[in-house]
Amino acid sequence: MLEISRIRGEKEAIVESLRKRNIEAGDTLDQILTLDKNWREKKLLLEKAQEESNRIAKEVGLLFQQGKAEEGNQLKTRAVELKGQEAQWKTEVDFFEKEITALLYLLPNTPVSEVIAGKSAEDNQEVFSHGSPRTFTFSAKPHWDLCKEKDIIDFELGVKVSGPGFPFYKGKGAKLQRALISFFLDSATDAGYEEYLAPLMVNEASGIGTGQLPDKEGQMYHATADNLFLIPTAEVPLTNIYREVLLPSPDFSVKLCGYTPCFRREAGSYGKDVRGLNRLHQFDKVEIVRIENPSNTASALEEMVEHVTLLLKKLELPFRILRLCGGDMGFASAMTYDFEVYSAAQEKWLEVSSVSRFDTFQANRLNLRYKDSDKKNKLCHTLNGSALALPRIMAALMENNQTESGEILIPSALVPYTGFSTL
Repeated sequence: MLEISRIRGEKEAIVESLRKRNIEAGDTLDQILTLDKNWREKKLLLEKAQEESNRIAKEVGLLFQQGKAEEGNQLKTRAVELKGQEAQWKTEVDFFEKEITALLYLLPNTPVSEVIAGKSAEDNQEVFSHGSPRTFTFSAKPHWDLCKEKDIIDFELGVKVSGPGFPFYKGKGAKLQRALISFFLDSATDAGYEEYLAPLMVNEASGIGTGQLPDKEGQMYHATADNLFLIPTAEVPLTNIYREVLLPSPDFSVKLCGYTPCFRREAGSYGKDVRGLNRLHQFDKVEIVRIENPSNTASALEEMVEHVTLLLKKLELPFRILRLCGGDMGFASAMTYDFEVYSAAQEKWLEVSSVSRFDTFQANRLNLRYKDSDKKNKLCHTLNGSALALPRIMAALMENNQTESGEILIPSALVPYTGFSTL
């Protein structure tokens, strides 16, 4: 959520920044500033009335002790009037506050200067590539055919038990999935991230804190009886560990990681892009999360990008890194790098990770602060990234590593985790 103090002082800069997202925010910002002016006026009246009420409460007691009952009763009458005014102004203050918050929730984060304007994925910038897409001398099979042939992932059984997008992993397919999770978690802990096993359901406040609500409720599974939401990513519970937290000094760097299943309704998704493992309603992912002093945000983002880069190199997959344009970034992001691996049999790039910085956007919703060297409370910066999401990694591993003889080769970095080198 954008800070109201920033809107007061940097309105035109915010308008210009949001244009990178193809959003004209001037009218909304003007509404917010008008409401903010009214809020501050009523807040001042409320505070003055409260101060006068407190003063009168002390004076009334003294007057009655001094035998000045008539004067005391007059002040008591004034106190009753003030209570009525306080109630009215408190109602108005609360009203303006809710109206401001509702409008702030509509505004996405402002892109940083490195992000270019753009409308869609076609405008994203490739900033790095590694490896070359494999070419085959035989007829390569897509992963959904390989899964059926090797009997390692059963999509039809998932449809029977749950519905489309909920596959069963079995035998070596289940073991390969578990191996990838362990490999990703070990890599994260070796890099200094503390591992958590987080809840898979969160309350509404947690969804609001990281920006999934109220923006994406249609994409989240909602247990309405208890008003709990199945998590779309471990980012949500991990980051919310620090909701309403004040870090005691400016010298901090919090690094968290966690494996969770993730649940996404993916409403409106259809066609060839959702076939097999390409897009699921339930999938596994290892997430890395950082909470940083603003002075360390840029370097933290680069470290996270390098971490994911190293994972993909160890998996021996061809990949590229894209810096997303303003029109393709997530709602809460200030800057995002997407990692895409090449799917040889499908002859397309598949996104397997997004690594993003959110600056103060999430921290403002979370009320996540730190004390600076002057003992003032400042908002922290938050970052997160997929390290990695498993379905498309599995798809790429199978498709890129298939052989003419029918075997699928396992990357050497995974063999200690799988216990086998081929499927």
